[in-house]
This record gives sequence, C-alpha cells and structure tokens, in this order.
Amino acid sequence: MNKAESERLGSYLEELGYQATPSTDEADLVVLNSCVVRQSAENRVINKLTALKSLKSLRPSLTLAVTGCLVNSKVDLLKKEFSHVDYFFRPGDFPQWMEKAESWPVIPQHPSPSSFVSIIQGCNNLCSYCIVPYRRGRERSRPISEIVDEVKELVHRGVKEVTLLGQNVDSYGHDLPDKPDLADLLSELNTIDGLARIRFLTNHPKDMGPKLIEAIAHLDKVCEQISLPVQSGSNDILKAMRRDYTAEQYLQLIAGIRSKIAGIALSTDVIVGFPSETEPQFQETLHLLSELRFDTVHVAAYSPRSGTIAARKFEDNIPPAEKRERLYKIEQLQEGIAAEINAQLLGETVEVLVEGRKKGKWQGRTKSGKLVFFSGNNNCLGQLMKIRIEKTSPWSLQGKVESNSRD
Repeated sequence: MNKAESERLGSYLEELGYQATPSTDEADLVVLNSCVVRQSAENRVINKLTALKSLKSLRPSLTLAVTGCLVNSKVDLLKKEFSHVDYFFRPGDFPQWMEKAESWPVIPQHPSPSSFVSIIQGCNNLCSYCIVPYRRGRERSRPISEIVDEVKELVHRGVKEVTLLGQNVDSYGHDLPDKPDLADLLSELNTIDGLARIRFLTNHPKDMGPKLIEAIAHLDKVCEQISLPVQSGSNDILKAMRRDYTAEQYLQLIAGIRSKIAGIALSTDVIVGFPSETEPQFQETLHLLSELRFDTVHVAAYSPRSGTIAARKFEDNIPPAEKRERLYKIEQLQEGIAAEINAQLLGETVEVLVEGRKKGKWQGRTKSGKLVFFSGNNNCLGQLMKIRIEKTSPWSLQGKVESNSRD
C-alpha cells in the first residue's frame, strides 16, 4: 500500500515540475511516507524525523512533509512534537498543501509491467494486535468506474499485471451506494484488453465468500493465488486476537477453495508468542501449517503495539527466546514444505511475466506467484515467457526459455 501511494505521489510531484534526487541533502522537498504497523517501524520513522530536524535547521527553506500511517487524527499533537515538519497529510489523501494537479490519484509516469492499485482504504476490523484501523481509519472504497479507468490507463502505459490493494480487500464496495463487491470489480477488470493478470491482497478469512471464490475460479485473468492470513491455529488465541473465526472454520474455507480452484497457491501469515500462548497452543498452529501445506508462510514474533487492544489488555509474557524458537520451528517446517511443493514443478513449463533483472538474470512470476529466474540476452521486460523449470528451491525456481507466450 505504501509503495503504491509513494509511486503516485512521486508522479504527482513530477507533474508539478519536481525531479527526484538520490540524496536528501540536495532536496528542496522531502516527503516521508511512514509505515508504523509495528512499533519498531514507528521508531525508525521517528528516528528519521529526528535526523531531518538537523537538516531543516541547516536549510530552513527545505520543505518537509509526512504522510502514511504515522499521521492519525491527532495531527495537532504531531505538529507539536515535530514542529520542524511543514505539512502532515493522511495516507491516500490529496496533498492540499500544493498546487492541485488535474486529477488524484495520479498514474505513475514510468510504471513497471506490474503495478499496485489501491481500491479500499482503512479497516473496520479491530484485531487486538493491529494498529491499522486507528491510523488509516474506517473502510473507504473507490468507485468501480474510477478503478477501471486507472487500470486502463496503466495498461495503456505498458502494465500487464495489477495487484489490487486494501487492508481488508474482501470488504471492498460495502460502503458504496450500489454495494458492489470484489467479485464485481474483478469481473469488470477481467474485460480490459491488454491486461494479462489480476492479483489482490490482503484477505480476511471471515470475509471470503463463495462468490469471490467462484470469480477466482472462472475469470481467466485472475491469478490462482490467495493470501489468507490465519495468524494462529489455536481457537483460544484467535479469540484473544479478535479474528472472528475458528481454526475449524479456516480449515473448511481452505478445503472449499481448493475444491473450486485448481492449482491454487495459498500463502498465510502467522504470529507466534502472542500473550499467554502456551506450548500446546503453539503446537496447534504447527499442526495446522503441517496439514494445510501453504506455498508461503510469513511468520512474525508478537511485539506489543502501543495503542492496540492487546497492548492495553494483555501482558507480553512470552520470553523473547521462546518467541524466537517458535518462529524458527515454523520457518524450518515451511522451508521443507515449500521445497516439496516447488520440486513438483521440475521439468514443467510455466508462463512467467518478466518484471526485471537481478544479478544478471531475468526474473518474473508465474500466475501462482512463484519467483522464476532465467538467462537471456534479449529484452524480455514486460513479456510473458514460457520457461522450462530446470532447478527448484524453497524460495525460487530456475529455468530456460522455451518461447514467448504473449506480448
């Protein structure tokens, strides 16, 4: 989300005549786009603002602006604490402090073959560990027509794939007058000529219904990849997290998805060491991951987040060493599972959308989100290539070009 907003803000400033500079020492304007989803991230933002204060004192004409999740409804307190900052504006808002461009959001001037598109801001869920609803506010959806126009323009500029973004993307549309949903939006975007792929994240298990699953199964441009955070395999921990589903309901949902969508790649998020998580409760999470065998698991150790329900209500009573040990066990389990899943692609031919180069090789992703590297001297950027997989690992695939699939 922050990357998408930064790209559009940068393009907006270019329209006003600004040019990007690699160094803050050379800048006339510095815009800090803050992520504060964890306390450590907020600490880094504050440290950066402190460093910029010294720069501002040396160059008073420098304009400093801050956006992103640091900017909540208490802007007056922020202005008092960081008096050297000239402007604060909420994430996704129009920066009213500058001359208005023709439209907002502005389309990036130089998009890559893949682009992010924000479709809904904010979150109505109040998961006990999460600060996002307090920083980005309640859910606010963009109209379908506005999103379609943006994606058409991106395609006109060479984009082949879009990823639709929302803190809870499944909630899209409920606040709009005619109550469209994410499936309706996917159907509209699926008709855009020149668009090859559509992804979306992040989903909430309690909001993923049959209509959306059917849309993924039957719309040819929607990728067979779903990010569906489970967070824990223990019902007691899920209740303390205020996730509003049980492990049994989650298992049933995954079974339904796999029965409807052939070849679906699933990823999930897990938090270990939530307050009072016992070893048996952690083992429930480990068992769930062993049973469901995700393609990707993002695991994090719980840390208290000031301002959240969990920070107010629970003591952070799991020792750091125990959190690290639990995190390590999940990482080791998932490495083995991912290795086995990816090994099944050895010798197979997959279609890859080429996104760029890294260490002398082209890189891109399959529709299921697998990262693929291959060699080639021709300019493959933005092309859909047929790649025969010759080597696999838990994290990526290596292959050889067979042919161009589509431009």
